[in-house]
Amino acid sequence: MPQDVVIRPVARADHAQWLPLWEGYNLFYERIGPAAIPPAVTQANWERFFDAYEPMHALVAERDGRLIGLTHYLYHRTTTATAPFCYLQDLFTTADARGRGVGRALIEAVYVAARRAGSPRVYWQTHETNATAMRLYDQVGDRSGFVVYRKPL
Repeated sequence: MPQDVVIRPVARADHAQWLPLWEGYNLFYERIGPAAIPPAVTQANWERFFDAYEPMHALVAERDGRLIGLTHYLYHRTTTATAPFCYLQDLFTTADARGRGVGRALIEAVYVAARRAGSPRVYWQTHETNATAMRLYDQVGDRSGFVVYRKPL
């Protein structure tokens, strides 16, 4: 981890800095116009991070008082184990933080949290065109070989 970066749980006071990161992440995945995440969903996500009964969590990367990255992860039951799996759902860093170990540090912090929670696995997905991220992911995880299907309802 870069020495000048702190990885920590998101705090309520972080909202003004977290929101542009979240919006940047959604812009990266072209969630704009009709595909945009509704403000009510963004607000619900934010509230879930602070609800002890929710399985959703958020970590941020901070340098000199400025948030430069985020990750959101959640725990869920699985039919293949008794302990919950950890799904790393979102990972994003500012452009100036990329290639400097911030993304890796966020992923490794999720690994630590998942171990503490007793989870036997952390997994995630990315778009097949996200070659930059995949270079990192190939170093910190194993490709499962599974293909994701979905059907909007």
